[in-house]
Amino acid sequence: MSSPLDRRSFLAGAAGSVVAAASTGRTSTDPTPPRVGASASAAGHVRLGAPVWVDGEDPETQAQAHRAKGYRAGYCPDIPLDDTDLLRATEEAFARHDVVIAEVGRWVNLLAADPEERRKNMETVTDGLALAEAVGARCCVDIAGSFNPDSWLGPHPDNLSERFFDAAVENARAIIDAVKPTRTTFCYEMMAWSLPDSPEAALRLVKAVDRKPFSVHLDPCNLVNSPTRYYTSSDVIRECYAKLGPLIASVHAKDLTWEIEMAVHFREVRPGLGSVDYATWLAEHAKRVPDVPLMIEHLPDEAEYDAARDHILEVGREVGVRFD
Repeated sequence: MSSPLDRRSFLAGAAGSVVAAASTGRTSTDPTPPRVGASASAAGHVRLGAPVWVDGEDPETQAQAHRAKGYRAGYCPDIPLDDTDLLRATEEAFARHDVVIAEVGRWVNLLAADPEERRKNMETVTDGLALAEAVGARCCVDIAGSFNPDSWLGPHPDNLSERFFDAAVENARAIIDAVKPTRTTFCYEMMAWSLPDSPEAALRLVKAVDRKPFSVHLDPCNLVNSPTRYYTSSDVIRECYAKLGPLIASVHAKDLTWEIEMAVHFREVRPGLGSVDYATWLAEHAKRVPDVPLMIEHLPDEAEYDAARDHILEVGREVGVRFD
């Protein structure tokens, strides 16, 4: 069995005044990003996706493997930028089978302390955005980075600072301006201990970056970073979709449980084994952004992904959401 097409090995309509404020000042000469957000014709349907296990790189086989699992979205295969034939064949095969390429993941630290490491990481993400543009993916995504010297995604007090915000804005502009995408977007994944850590922080970044191909990557579970948010995760989900709606390019799906210790410890688990209200999640997604990929992640093997899919499909049936 070959490796899955995964994003990393570990680990709708918006409220009018809010979205208008987020979009103010975005340059009219910037390239227009691809269609994100709600699609009236797709209302009640959700594009579910996950890694799939396939042998070889044949695009037709990969696309069929997604549909065989019931998916209409997938993570981008790892394709060299100079392999134009494979890029074209992949885009055509996935489109033929109505499988959206959700995202190109480039999981590196754009704020690494070492200048040479930081330069290489910027190059890696820039190439990732170029790949997303070439294959027609909805986005290229990374975290904004971390000032933690020991972990590329670890906590650091300055990860919530203006210095962090300004660096994230500068990096996003540089990556987008280098590629000048016309049919994909660049985005930062929402994080529990780094910006953007809330819908408001995401909207502020969109306004500050001031580039049309800058979008939002939603991960509601990453925003659950306190007992209050844990107990009110349904409200967190509603707020994210209401405020961010048409700015969302891709969404990660997982679940959380509370490990009882002397300190607060939330642990990621398979959808269905935690506390997250998937009935609310799926209903909000289907209502606000039905054509945006909902991507299962961070599970160890195919059987676990199948179990996660089955839970999401079951909840979908209960709330009237379809995935076909």
